[in-house]
Amino acid sequence: MKERRENNMELREFIDYLDKRGQLKKIKKNVSSDCEIANILYKLDGKPVLFEKVDNQDINVVSGLCSSPKLIAESLNIAEDKIVQKMIDAIDKPKEPKIIEKALCQEVEISDVDLFKFPFLFHKKEDGGRYLTCGVCIIKDKDNGVNMCIHRLMVVGKNKLVGRIIEERGTDLALKKNKNLEIAVCIGNSVSVLLAAATSIAKDKSELGMANALEYTPLVKCKTIDLEVPADCEIVLEGEFTGEYVDEGPFLDLTETYDIVRRQPVIKIKHITTRKNPVYQALLPGKSEHKLLMGMPREPTIFKEVNKVCKCLDVCITPGGCSWLHAVVKIEKKNKDDAVKAIDACFIGHKSLKHCIIVDEDINIRNPASVESAIATRFQADKDLYIFKNQKGSSLDLSSDLSSGKARTTKAGIDATIPAGVDKSKFKKEGYPDVDLKKYL
Repeated sequence: MKERRENNMELREFIDYLDKRGQLKKIKKNVSSDCEIANILYKLDGKPVLFEKVDNQDINVVSGLCSSPKLIAESLNIAEDKIVQKMIDAIDKPKEPKIIEKALCQEVEISDVDLFKFPFLFHKKEDGGRYLTCGVCIIKDKDNGVNMCIHRLMVVGKNKLVGRIIEERGTDLALKKNKNLEIAVCIGNSVSVLLAAATSIAKDKSELGMANALEYTPLVKCKTIDLEVPADCEIVLEGEFTGEYVDEGPFLDLTETYDIVRRQPVIKIKHITTRKNPVYQALLPGKSEHKLLMGMPREPTIFKEVNKVCKCLDVCITPGGCSWLHAVVKIEKKNKDDAVKAIDACFIGHKSLKHCIIVDEDINIRNPASVESAIATRFQADKDLYIFKNQKGSSLDLSSDLSSGKARTTKAGIDATIPAGVDKSKFKKEGYPDVDLKKYL
C-alpha cells in the first residue's frame, strides 16, 4: 500500500484512501437517519459506505470501515495474517501518547448542547431510541487510571444519553466510586483507536497507549473536563454521569436478536467540540462491523493465554458463534495434555467464551468445513469433551440462566487434535495430480 501518511491514518484519510481505490460506496441522494440509513447499511453489509446528505443537511455519515479483516489490515498497513500479532505487540508494549495543545477535534465548540442536531441513527422501529453505536468512551478511575472502551449510548434528551454499562468492568467499577464520574464520548475515530477501545487489557496497561502503539495517536485535553481524547477524532461529547438511572433499550445486539431492557446510568453532555464539517461514524448493530470489532480484539487475549501453556499458532473468534461465544484455536501439539491446557487457557483469555475447539496446525481455522472435519475424525466425545457447569457466562447467550440477574452457563471445550501416540500420517489429506484441462475440454 502506498499514498498514505507514514505514521497513522485517521478517519478522513482512510475514507479518502478507500475512495481512491474504488472501495467506498458513496450515497449522494438525501437519506433519513430514521431507519433508512440502517436499511441501506444492512443491504451493503461488509462494505464501507459514505452518506453525503442526511436529513436534508450537508453532513456525512460513514460506516463499515472495520467490516472485514482486509479493511482493518489496510488501515494498519499490514497483511491480514499479521493483525493478531500486531495487536499482541501493542498490548504488551503500549506507547505513552503525546499530548498536544491544538487539535482538529476542537476546531468548533458548542456550549448550547442539542444532541438532536446530530444524525444519531434510529436503526429499527422497535429500538428504544436513537443510538450512538460507535462512540469511544473515556473515563478516569481514581485507582486504576484511564479506561477507554465502547458503550452503546441511547439519546434520552436534548443533552442526555443513557449508556449500557457492563457490570464489573472498567466504567462500572469507576462509577461505583464516583456517581458523577466525568466521561468523554469520541466519535469518528481511527481503526487503531476502535481496536484498542474494544480490547480488554490489564489494569496497569492503557488502551490509549495500545492505540498509540498500533499507530501514532496524539491526545488533546478536553475543554471542560479533566480527560484527554484522540486529537484526530471528529466529535467529542464532554459530560458526566448524573446518578440517575432510566430504561435503556430495546436494542438489536450482536446475536441479531433484541437485548433486554435494563435500568442504566444517565450521562449529561455539557459541552461538544468537533472538527469543521464533522463526519459522523455509525456502526450497524448485529452485522459485520459490530461483530468484527467485538470478536477480533479477543483473539490476541486468547492467544496470549494459550501461548503460556503450549505453542499457540492462531486464534479465530468465529462468525457462527456470534463473533463472541465460540473460538477455534490452532496449536502445535507437543505433549499429550497440550489441548486440555489450551482449553483452560481459552476461558481465561476470554471470560465470555462458551465453547472452544482446539485443532492441529494443518487445520484452516477460518474454514468451518476444515474445523468440522477435525471434529469428525479426531474427536471422541467420551474422551475429548470437557464440560464446565455453572460458569459465569454472557448475557448474549440466549440460553443462559439469568434467574440470578447474572448469566450462568455450561461451557465446553473440544479437543479435536490428533490423539497422542497415533500415527499422524494417516490423517494427512491426499490430493490428485494436476492436469491441464485444455487438453480435455
